[in-house]
Amino acid sequence: MLGDILTAKGLVSRADVERAFERQKQAGGRLGDNLVALGLVTKAQIDSVLNEAPPSPRSLADTGISAADLFRLMIKTIYAENHESPSTVSESLKLPYPVISQLLKEAAARKLVEPLSSAGGNGGAATEIRFALTGAGRSFAIDALEQSQYTGTAPVSLAAFAERVQLQKVTNERIDRDTIEDHFADLVVEQEFIRQIGPAINSGRTVLLYGPPGNGKTSVAERVAKMFSDVIYIPYAVEIEGQIMKVFDGSVHHPVERETNGQGPTLRREPIDRRWVPCERPIVVTGGELTLDMLDLQYNQSARFYEAPMHVKALNGTFIIDDFGRQLVAPEDLLNRWIVPLESRVDYLKLHTGKSFQFPFDELVIFSTNLSPADLMDAAFLRRIPYKLSTVAPDRDQFAKIFRAVAGARKLEVTEEEVDVVIDFLREQNDFPLACYQPKFIVEQVTDACKYEGVAPGLTPELVAQALSNLYTTDSPGFGITRAMRDAGHAGAGDAYTKTAAKGGGAAEKVKAAALT
Repeated sequence: MLGDILTAKGLVSRADVERAFERQKQAGGRLGDNLVALGLVTKAQIDSVLNEAPPSPRSLADTGISAADLFRLMIKTIYAENHESPSTVSESLKLPYPVISQLLKEAAARKLVEPLSSAGGNGGAATEIRFALTGAGRSFAIDALEQSQYTGTAPVSLAAFAERVQLQKVTNERIDRDTIEDHFADLVVEQEFIRQIGPAINSGRTVLLYGPPGNGKTSVAERVAKMFSDVIYIPYAVEIEGQIMKVFDGSVHHPVERETNGQGPTLRREPIDRRWVPCERPIVVTGGELTLDMLDLQYNQSARFYEAPMHVKALNGTFIIDDFGRQLVAPEDLLNRWIVPLESRVDYLKLHTGKSFQFPFDELVIFSTNLSPADLMDAAFLRRIPYKLSTVAPDRDQFAKIFRAVAGARKLEVTEEEVDVVIDFLREQNDFPLACYQPKFIVEQVTDACKYEGVAPGLTPELVAQALSNLYTTDSPGFGITRAMRDAGHAGAGDAYTKTAAKGGGAAEKVKAAALT
């Protein structure tokens, strides 16, 4: 684990860790000591990393969980996973060998386990006594499983979880201008926008991205989330009033740990609590599917434990609410749910028993919408969002730059004349606003058509025209409204965002559908 964390922080390379592992097999000691001996890191750097990590418990009391609860969890896990040695139980519960040994002594005293024979040690002893559950032990396990089917990694306490969230706040990191520009290098972004978004990211508060559809709000939000680089620690599960809440989610949390060719368990471990997983800061993206009950604890009636809601899984990371205003739940109801967390920086959840609990709310929340903010939220809530950034449509030069970049990525060359044909169709023959998504849409259409025809990808007037015909439908706002007609006073799609998008229906909805195709 330590080697993975040091690698993730950029202090050593994977090759450095492998060298230290080889030395460790010969000289013994902990991995950190061997890295220092090889001159690959300093002791101060090792100490700094270990001080940031949750320390391994040295006793039952240090776990923060009652001995009775750990005892039940161990017997259940032995029964469910068919363990026969202390080291495999230690590996499953992610608790130190001495703690497991103490629990097994209690189990033996209560005649819930019985010895079988000795086996090669794997966790701290040269040999181990193999054991099996007795009839009483199996009955105990079955009764415990009826109360909760959670087995495996021991939970951490709610107090430890809350303390850890506070220790690894998003605002601990400073995101500088160079980092922002690096992450936006493949986007056409105004320097003024970068100047505005920098303070928003570093605030760790709430950001509203708004503007017409198809101009990069989602791309901006996802790039912002990926700018953070700290290693944080996510618990597998948290114990609350005797109940278990699973937190770690492999689809959200990305561990920095890597395989160690099977060497890890045979070598001395660093004093890091293995109930916590060192991870990148999480990123959770939700859209129109978001409902209020998805922000509550999810109780599994048959398994009898909880799954943490998505915003809890996003703690110390970024929570992106995309397409805000398109959810099945009314915007004002969703916003009311967020008032306390966004303003007080704490949130409350309720167990099915009726007992509620609070925890620190630390994450960068990004609302992204192509509807009018004034129609989505009242002034009181707008005031609670400290950063409101508008993504605007590109001008002619920016549009051409985007087109060339997108085409270049597909090995297509684009001439100025071909860009002019596209802009002429959008702005002269019709009243369609230029948008950042359009070049990608057109290039993909051309590429698909060339694949169908069995020819090398290349832009031709015919293929461009075919792509443009799929860009909008004939009843889209602005279709067929030429420049001459605009000059004569017709309303076009260029006004669609300010005039109709906030209503969320009709032609404006069709423009959004086309933008997301």
